[in-house]
Amino acid sequence: MIEDPDKLFKQISHGIYVIGVSDGIHQNAFTAAWVMQVSFDPLLLALSINPQHYSYKLLQAGGICTVNVLGQDQQAIAEHFGRPGLKDKMAGFQWLTGKTGAPILSESLAYFDCEVSHYADAGDHKIAVCRVIGGAMLNQGQPLLYVQTGDMDGSSALYAESAE
Repeated sequence: MIEDPDKLFKQISHGIYVIGVSDGIHQNAFTAAWVMQVSFDPLLLALSINPQHYSYKLLQAGGICTVNVLGQDQQAIAEHFGRPGLKDKMAGFQWLTGKTGAPILSESLAYFDCEVSHYADAGDHKIAVCRVIGGAMLNQGQPLLYVQTGDMDGSSALYAESAE
């Protein structure tokens, strides 16, 4: 048994990101905390995504995404893109387009423009390993860390189920 898994797993340092996806026609974005660099050569990032979500279908169809780094003052943005089922959740935000055509959140601190290399199964999620083909710093600030979001994603209830 793991004692207080929610608190324990929040000790793993990682940021909060908005992942922009596109199938070439449709676009969507979602909040993710499970993103990490996995290679220097080639430059690869890995992100975790729920295969039941609409964004996963777009990611699979288009094979492209952006990883947009949120700042410490952007928790409301993280909460917005973390809500499933919102109709046109991208409305009201400014979006740019990079090399891949995936949406870039203009108010993010930085972005990585990516092409999916491959997928791996990971329990109730999929891991998308993505080749970084572009990116830039967009705004000044410090990244928003997962530990700073409290229980924004409702994960404390999910840990309770798996810790028993």
